[in-house]
Amino acid sequence: MRQTQLNVKSACFQIFLFCFLYSASLLGKNNKVVLEVNFISDTISVLSKANTLFNQRKYDKAISEYKALLDNNYRDSTYLYKRLAFSYAKSNQPNMASVFIEKYILKTLDVSFVNHSYFDPIKKNDSFKILQKKYQRKINVWALFCLYVGFIGVFISTILIFKPAKDRIANLLIGCFLLLHSFFILRISILITNYEFYLPHSLYVSASFSFLYGPFIYFYFKRIDQEYQLKKGDIIHLLPTVLFLVFMIPIYSLSGDEKLYMIVHNARPYTILIMLAKLVSLIIYGSLLMVKYLGKIKLDETFNRSEKNWRRNLIVFYSLYTMFYGTYAFVFRKYELGSLLFNLQIFLMTLLVLYVSYNTFFNLALVRDKKWKTVSIDKLDAYKYSSSSLTSELSIELKDKLVDLMDERKVYRDNDITLQKIADLLNTNRHNTSQIINEHFGLNFFDLINSYRINEAMSILKNNKSGVVNIIDVAYEVGFNNKVTFNKSFKKYNQITPSEYLRSFSI
Repeated sequence: MRQTQLNVKSACFQIFLFCFLYSASLLGKNNKVVLEVNFISDTISVLSKANTLFNQRKYDKAISEYKALLDNNYRDSTYLYKRLAFSYAKSNQPNMASVFIEKYILKTLDVSFVNHSYFDPIKKNDSFKILQKKYQRKINVWALFCLYVGFIGVFISTILIFKPAKDRIANLLIGCFLLLHSFFILRISILITNYEFYLPHSLYVSASFSFLYGPFIYFYFKRIDQEYQLKKGDIIHLLPTVLFLVFMIPIYSLSGDEKLYMIVHNARPYTILIMLAKLVSLIIYGSLLMVKYLGKIKLDETFNRSEKNWRRNLIVFYSLYTMFYGTYAFVFRKYELGSLLFNLQIFLMTLLVLYVSYNTFFNLALVRDKKWKTVSIDKLDAYKYSSSSLTSELSIELKDKLVDLMDERKVYRDNDITLQKIADLLNTNRHNTSQIINEHFGLNFFDLINSYRINEAMSILKNNKSGVVNIIDVAYEVGFNNKVTFNKSFKKYNQITPSEYLRSFSI
């Protein structure tokens, strides 16, 4: 009986203890809720007071209240940034206003905030001007120039790529080279006008073809110099671009808002890597161009002066751009819009685009058929010589004299013959001599000279009775300076080498 009574008392005590602890916990929670309610109430009261002061134009006092809320980690910091920016601007504190303007932009990604009318009182302040330059859309002469060059390049390259031509491959290669540079310049115009904030998907777009500049210009030279036929193995030159595109899939697949966040916060994680990798590609292909083609241009007699200048200048422009781009990459290693080196490399690229556009579209002397004879266009010739003082009678007379110089005196055998020498022999000027050759023979000076040289060389090889002939001796005899140029010229006119031509008579 006594044991039963003790068990009852113990159970009652445990029930009492449980009820006491439970009541205490409820009281604690209620106190916490009360504290939170009181905190929210106080916050709303402070915010209401700050807004009232703001509306009463008591901006200094409003700033104190807003900052107190910010210090207490008020949940809507975006609203406080906005109000503080307005308040500091209205109280003529431009430096602090600029601080909170940028905080608001970084939080909301709303770059148009910098254009708000509340900031009119501080628009002449240097710190605010820096923000305007950074975020505000702008159009200037430099941007318009880049836009103009970019669209011209796209237009000309489209014609080169899609217009029928004798050598479609050469046109395709130089057209793609021009198109890539034009797109890059358009991308730069988006950057310098701050339209990147409104076109976030333009982020890293031009980087996708950073490794194609070199291959296109390299294979263009191989084509026009050697009539090179592209092979399946050449696709290896596209491998860096393919690997880069795979590497950049995480960036390219981001949404517009995510890309805008990267742009506004200047989070460009791969910029240095892209710049250095592009520089390596430019240097490799530039070195190939200089080693294989630059030295040969001056010695190659199969091209006239315009064609030699075209090839040399292409390599020079490419090399200069590579040099300035490399200097910029190592000095800055990030995008410094407006810097001297940045603008210099872009200016060189615009000159390159204009030069290629003009020479591939307007200078038709550089467009040749498979036998490397200059394409004759009557309308172009009529325009070119519209101001010539050469009469038709004098033109025929000079043509006859020129034929005599070639057929009888064989002046083409002179390995140092020039247009000026021919003009002197005709007792006229260079312009008239060039006009006679263009109009009566449908050729330029170098083509005319080489056609006579090749014809005589073919005659010598064909009439060789002894069966033993030294090809280099034939080359020197007809006016060539070396065997390489002779072989190249011979093959361009006959599609076979002198040795192959000679063997065809011994079969």
